[in-house]
Amino acid sequence: MINSTLEVAGGTRHAVCVSDEDAGARLDRYLTTALGALEVAPSRSRIRTLIEEGHVTTGEPNAERTIGDVSYRVKPGESYNVTLPTPSAATPQPEDIPLTIIHEDAHLLVINKPAGLVVHPAPGSPDGTLVNALLAHCGPEFTGIGGELRPGIVHRLDKETSGIMVVAKTEPALKKLQDQFASHGRDGRLERAYTAFVWGKPHPSKGTIDAPLARSRHNRIKITVTRSVEAQGAREARTHYKVTKSFGAPEPLVSEVVCHLETGRTHQIRVHLTHLGHPILGDPVYGTAHKNRSVKLTPEGKNALDVLGRQALHAHLLGFEHPENGEKLRFESPLPAEMASLRLALESL
Repeated sequence: MINSTLEVAGGTRHAVCVSDEDAGARLDRYLTTALGALEVAPSRSRIRTLIEEGHVTTGEPNAERTIGDVSYRVKPGESYNVTLPTPSAATPQPEDIPLTIIHEDAHLLVINKPAGLVVHPAPGSPDGTLVNALLAHCGPEFTGIGGELRPGIVHRLDKETSGIMVVAKTEPALKKLQDQFASHGRDGRLERAYTAFVWGKPHPSKGTIDAPLARSRHNRIKITVTRSVEAQGAREARTHYKVTKSFGAPEPLVSEVVCHLETGRTHQIRVHLTHLGHPILGDPVYGTAHKNRSVKLTPEGKNALDVLGRQALHAHLLGFEHPENGEKLRFESPLPAEMASLRLALESL
């Protein structure tokens, strides 16, 4: 039963309270029933997504915490706030946005995404996205995904992360590519690598960060490391890293690191490297505590970091099996100009 409804920034918040008879139900099942009276009631799968994305909270306003576990068992008397984001336009419109296409055939295309380009329309970015650009580029060539004329987004990169992405043109291609990404390279079909510039030098210079991740209870925008996968809403996450070069002597101030993903969680590389004590240069979410290190850069280095204006992270390698013929495809992308300029400036440390 919905106790109250409130319009908030970016959506509508509904407050519900658990009765004695509903106690013990799974959170996703309970909320599906509780919100069933809405004119446009969210499906259970939509509720699950809302929970995982941090839109369900409990507690008093000054002590509110996020519940990110869909299987959480509700308790009598507990209250939950469910924020339903304002929906974006049902059908994204084609927009003539330039794309750097590395490969294209009847089944898929591989692009080099620039920093600043959002992948998919959302309440905060309803247009000007990669999807809008793809609709304009391919037009009627899209045979349809899920009954709609839209591209198949297989994976995503953060708005301010540049690099290689693959997009499916057909539903069969989408399903086969999603299957490869779901295994995260464990079966040898998929390979993904990223270049990052981090503060300091990780020790050891080569290793694996095995730390579960979950959405922060205090800030829904942020992801945080948890103690175990049993923690509420946690998911396993592993990043393999290797230091390829360090800048500055005798104590390295910055290092170039290559990361290979064994899992693909939101903000995984950014959070894992911060957890290691070596956040990515320019990261506005996870690197602010180390921002004062920039005073040790040369004037050229400071200027290059200012020009970059984002986290120094680039998806430089993507390899996968073609969904139609099984051919092994492998694509590489050099550092974008602003990251290459930063690297050059770091050489003078």
